[in-house]
Amino acid sequence: MVARDFPLHGDLNLIVTGYVEPNRPRIARELARRLGLEMIDAERALEDRLGNTIEQMRQLYGERRLQAFEAQIMDEIVLHRRALIRVSGNTLLNSGHLAELQRNGVIVCLVASLDSILRRIHLTLGARYHDPVERSRAIGELQREWRIRDIDQVVEFDATYVTEAILIERIVTFWRELAIRRG
Repeated sequence: MVARDFPLHGDLNLIVTGYVEPNRPRIARELARRLGLEMIDAERALEDRLGNTIEQMRQLYGERRLQAFEAQIMDEIVLHRRALIRVSGNTLLNSGHLAELQRNGVIVCLVASLDSILRRIHLTLGARYHDPVERSRAIGELQREWRIRDIDQVVEFDATYVTEAILIERIVTFWRELAIRRG
């Protein structure tokens, strides 16, 4: 999908999602800086509000309660304009805010080949990768994240064989093409 294929209005948000690696927050921050957009990180906002990591919250409160907290955060996030919103694909799909976010923004999904992601999971988990439970949890997260790729008008940027700088430049170019079209 190219920039000219999007129905546009007003001040759009750039919604960044996808499962690439732990560098995703850094990529989003750099994109926000380069594009002059306010940076909003849904996961960070949730952790700040509740004072724990998402995994700790999941263990303390359970999945349903965590989703209720996510929905509250997303209720606030959808009010923003001209922002870069970093949010997990799973939250996008399950919070009930996907349609509104699509009306007011463009969803960019960072992807990589499965082999590349498995290597990145191995590096991130280290010795825990050999624990079937840990590996299964990480692969389950990947599967949940990739469900967003089935949604119409989600633009994918493949990070498999490019540097972080090139990936950022490609997304910046895409966003600027949208800005030119908006006039």
